Amino acid sequence: MSQETPAPATSVLPPVGGDKPRRVRVQHVQAAKDAGERLTMLTAYDAPTARIFDAAGIDMLLVGDSMGDNMLGHANTIPVTMDELIPAVRAVTRATKRTMVVADLPFGSYEASPAQAHASAVRMLKEGGAHAVKFEGGLRVAEHVRLLTSAGIPVMGHLGFTPQSENVLGGKRVQGRGEDAAERLCEDALALQEAGAFAVVLEMVPAPVAARATEILAIPTIGIGAGSSCDGQVLVWLDMAGMGGWAPRFAKQFAQIGAELEKAASEYAAEVRGGTFPGREHAYWE
Repeated sequence: MSQETPAPATSVLPPVGGDKPRRVRVQHVQAAKDAGERLTMLTAYDAPTARIFDAAGIDMLLVGDSMGDNMLGHANTIPVTMDELIPAVRAVTRATKRTMVVADLPFGSYEASPAQAHASAVRMLKEGGAHAVKFEGGLRVAEHVRLLTSAGIPVMGHLGFTPQSENVLGGKRVQGRGEDAAERLCEDALALQEAGAFAVVLEMVPAPVAARATEILAIPTIGIGAGSSCDGQVLVWLDMAGMGGWAPRFAKQFAQIGAELEKAASEYAAEVRGGTFPGREHAYWE
């Protein structure tokens, strides 16, 4: 039986557990920023994982295009399509009761125009059941954000290292280094806020730059490889849980689930080959 992780008694976020859990909404996310309460976010791509994280009290689950290089075997996020992401969004939403589900808009589904972004976001909400969407870029996508939020679609921004632009950025490289780059990042963050974004992810950004952006923004920042000054943190769950032999520098492995899963599979195979599984207790006799 899962062990509930209660929110602090003074939390502005909906409580964890209970007979009728309430969803985390955009107003709760903003209230957490205003109250100085840290927000928690992980990725999720399927119902069983989402159910576990929801029970653990994770505030937001991101059904990210990181599914591409973490679940689908791609080298990066670029090949992921809307048709691949929507079933995952649907599964995560169905499996959760409290957490806010944020869906990525994948590469090629929003960049061309605000209208394209709106059409893709509508699919994520109508077909996937998402509560918000996230996409990459700053000032260049401000009009996209403005259209979506005016249509009632919550938008989370994404700045710093933006994986969909990996080929332009020259690979997975820290962004925002140097005064000019740091200033541009802060300007982009303010443009997203002005356009109506309810939060901004800062990925692989020097900690002092992320701290500056967090200070000047009224909306929350969610860091990943951006230091401890952000209003919340997000990790790819496979990195967090130790599902592989390698994790990025910014990811702490809080368990070694991958090693345990391999051990369980090896023991299963050994018992099947040795004829000890299934045992008498695993069979039907009437």
